[in-house]
Amino acid sequence: MSRQDNSRKGKTSGRGAQHSKGKSSARGNAPLRGEGSKKSSARGNAPVRPKSGKSTTPSTSKKPTSKREGIRLNKYISNSGICSRREADTFIATGLVTVNGKVVNEMGYKVKLEDDVRFDGRRINPEPMVYVLLNKPKGFATTTSDSKGSTVMDLVSNATSARITPIGRLGRNATGLLFFTNDDKLKEKLSKKGMERLFHVELDKNLKAADLQSIKDGLLIDGKKIEVEEISYVENQPKKEVGVRIKNMGNSIIRDLFDHLNYNIVRLDCVTLAHLTKKDLPRGRWKILSKEEVELFSML
Repeated sequence: MSRQDNSRKGKTSGRGAQHSKGKSSARGNAPLRGEGSKKSSARGNAPVRPKSGKSTTPSTSKKPTSKREGIRLNKYISNSGICSRREADTFIATGLVTVNGKVVNEMGYKVKLEDDVRFDGRRINPEPMVYVLLNKPKGFATTTSDSKGSTVMDLVSNATSARITPIGRLGRNATGLLFFTNDDKLKEKLSKKGMERLFHVELDKNLKAADLQSIKDGLLIDGKKIEVEEISYVENQPKKEVGVRIKNMGNSIIRDLFDHLNYNIVRLDCVTLAHLTKKDLPRGRWKILSKEEVELFSML
């Protein structure tokens, strides 16, 4: 109930004051059955309601313009940082705002956090931007689905109340750095341009120099050329351990490369992600990125 409603509780309207000494004859305010000896309130005062919450008298109040629950559209837009609420009303009236693909001109329209709200074609988010880095352990699927058992979302559930999702993928048995955010603009940028990630790969046998060179040159797999940014043996380690740098946001590309050359991957670990490293971030832990760390994404 709003503050305005509370302030009027128990007060009669001007019309009610004129008829307070006798029974009201106003339509819609007839006394409840079984209370004929009591005086009914005048129009403007709600009749007594039974415990079921339903009034026995016809309602004369106007229906609200929207029955949806949630946050007012102008507040949603304002919270996203685009403009003030008053300016948002103007933009709504001119048809610049859509909700789930439909133009909404209704003042006071309410939306939910899960709705697709767009301003001038660009999706907006009323939550503060959050950026989380996780050092993923084995046994967790990179998905937001609840039907896949243990997922990376379980690991970052206490990081923020914002609706963050992972960018890029790591297989259930892969480990290392995984990035989460609710910044749709950055997600779109990284999905188009990619983001460099360095993987430490351990194979079931030594990688032949000829095969290493073939990967450097680019392999044709199923009619598509697969290229990596860089590949080399890990210094001071057996030849079965290599470092592979890719921009692709999935990790299947690495498995495709070595499967094609008849190698099995024993261990796959993402050790760097763009400018981010695992320094001071133990396996299974997460951290909120600093403002400086986030700003470096603008250079990608």
